[in-house]
Order: sequence, then structure tokens, then C-alpha cells
Amino acid sequence: MGVPLVQSYRVGRYILAQKLRRRRRYPLVLMLEPLFRCNLACAGCGKIDYPDETLDKRLSVDECIGAAEECGAPIVSIAGGEPLIHKEMPAIVQGLIQRKRFVYLCTNALLLKKRMDDYKPSPYLTFSVHLDGNEHRHDASVCQPGTYQRATDAIREAVARGFRVTVNCTLFQGEQAEEIAAFLDDCKALGVEGVTISPGFNYERAPQQEVFMKRQASRQLFRDLFRIGKERKAGWKFNQSSLFLDFLAGNQNYQCTPWGNPTRNIFGWQKPCYLLVSEGYAQSFQELMETTPWDRYGLGRNSKCDQCQVHSGFEPTAVNDTFAHPLKALKVALFGPRTSGPMAPDMPSSPPSASASHPVFPLRVER
Repeated sequence: MGVPLVQSYRVGRYILAQKLRRRRRYPLVLMLEPLFRCNLACAGCGKIDYPDETLDKRLSVDECIGAAEECGAPIVSIAGGEPLIHKEMPAIVQGLIQRKRFVYLCTNALLLKKRMDDYKPSPYLTFSVHLDGNEHRHDASVCQPGTYQRATDAIREAVARGFRVTVNCTLFQGEQAEEIAAFLDDCKALGVEGVTISPGFNYERAPQQEVFMKRQASRQLFRDLFRIGKERKAGWKFNQSSLFLDFLAGNQNYQCTPWGNPTRNIFGWQKPCYLLVSEGYAQSFQELMETTPWDRYGLGRNSKCDQCQVHSGFEPTAVNDTFAHPLKALKVALFGPRTSGPMAPDMPSSPPSASASHPVFPLRVER
């Protein structure tokens, strides 16, 4: 796996503390969105179509640090919008690092070379660069030619200067396993720490809904991809748990645990996750945890969730399962996800008239 030992240790210690306190719901990664303004207009994104009044809003340094303190998650993923547009981003990152948070600064890297001097290499800071596949795929996804080349140039410089760098890849309709395998080979050659890979989900405000994959097609695609990796002994590094990768390949039947990656943005704390933008906001983390009807969301519970396999919802579930079944997780880490045989039975889709107040399925790994 691509996660350094110090981070694995600190995050593991944090999770163990939550287990000892018998907390059923706890955050693992704070998804911080200090702004929605971006310098790209991606087909699968719905952030930038807000009015200018909204796009001009920013969370302050104090609000960002306060969200991290209020939430308590050991990891903070700073997204947007494009975070490097935020003039106070260096102060936000430094404040989080001082509080021993592991910061993943998500960026399209178009401004990374220009802003790199504002940051210092640290085990607590990672540039997570958005690359949606090879040059053709990525440039088509972000709707601007030349972005792949600029991003990969910035990655090479950041790696050469000693920064932790990962790649964040979202897969859409039309992807082929051989093509993705070649892309992962390229990421390995770039020297990045690991790749976070996930199928795109039909984000409600995205201007193009037809680009998103369905669950069954996604599961088969990942099986084909991991089979290629095994046959070639590719040695790809992923910045994800082994059981989440196993879930993507259709070998685990997980329910979403959205409280594991809560979102704080310019509107407040988003219910229940960053993808469902019409469900409302809480004004504090405590209010989010106490007032969100969590049992109304997830596979078989809400029709909006039925095709989702996004890491922000299912990675916390996989991490929880790792603690419950460490030997199973170790086996997958050593030998990789199973790529043949029957898949785990998928949860049936939500009936259109299903009552939101009566959840259909219990959480798979909660006890």
C-alpha cells in the first residue's frame, strides 16, 4: 500500500481509541471545501455553476482550523473548487500541520508550480493531484486540452523537491481496463506515493449525468484491471485500504458510512455527504452528527445512493471492516482482490416508494 507507516500508525491509534470508547459513528477524514471557485469546468463537477456571489465566498483560516478541531478527524482532505486559488491556503495548511493533521491538498495542479514555494515538504502534507486517466481521457474529462501535461510536469517537480504526492483518479463511462492499467503504469513511473481510484458517481449538480458508470459495470471493470495487474506483476500502489479495493472488485458487500468523511464547506456541514447537495446543512459538527437521519441514506435505502461506490462513502466502511477482520484484510493486501468467481450479492435498488424512515438493510460491519 502507498500510505507511510507514521500515518498508518497515527490513524490506527485514533481508530482504536474510538473503538475503545464504543463510538459507533466517528469521522475518519474531514473533507474541507474552503471555496467552490475553480480554474476548470469539468463535465462531472457541479461546483462551478453557482452564481458569482457564491463562488466568491471563502472559508477563513480560523473557520478551517475550527472545523478540523471541531471534527477531530486525523486526516483533512482540502478540496473545492481549486484550493490553490485561496490566498490564505498556505496559512490553512500550516495551521493544520501544526495540529498534527495529515493534509491532502487536492489540486488540478495548474497552479502548483507557481505556488509550490508557499509550502515545505512534510510527512503531514500531500499534494493530491487530480488526473482522470491518460492524457486523452483526462483532458476530455476536465474539458481543457493540455491540462494532463501541465499536471504531470508539476508532479515531477514536486516529487523531485521531496513532497509527498498522490494521484486522485475518477473513472467514467467508456473506460477500458487495459487503458487504466497503462495509466497506472505511468503514475508509477512518475514516482507518486500512491493512487486513489474510484468510479464516478452521479453528483446531483454535474452538468453531464451520462458520464457516470453503473455499479455492475464498475465492479467488472475493476476485476479486469486487478487481473491485469496480477498478470503483469505491475506493483501499483494505491492510497486506499485493501478491502476497499476488494469492494470495488465486487468481493465485499458494504453499506455506505458517510459520517466517516464529513464535509464542511462555505454553506456549513453538508448532510449526509458532499455528493447529495439537496439534503441540507448543519451549522456545527455536533448538529450534523445528531440531526442527520443517517439511516435514510445508502444502498437499498435511498434511490439517490443506489449506484454509488465512491471512496468517501465506502472507504470508512472498509477501514472499519479491516479492524474487525484483520486477517481477511491482510490476505487481500498480500494477494490482491479476487478477480474471478461469483461476486458478492449486491444490495437491491431502493423501490421508488420506499419509506425514508424505515431503512431496508442494516450496516454490514457495525456491531
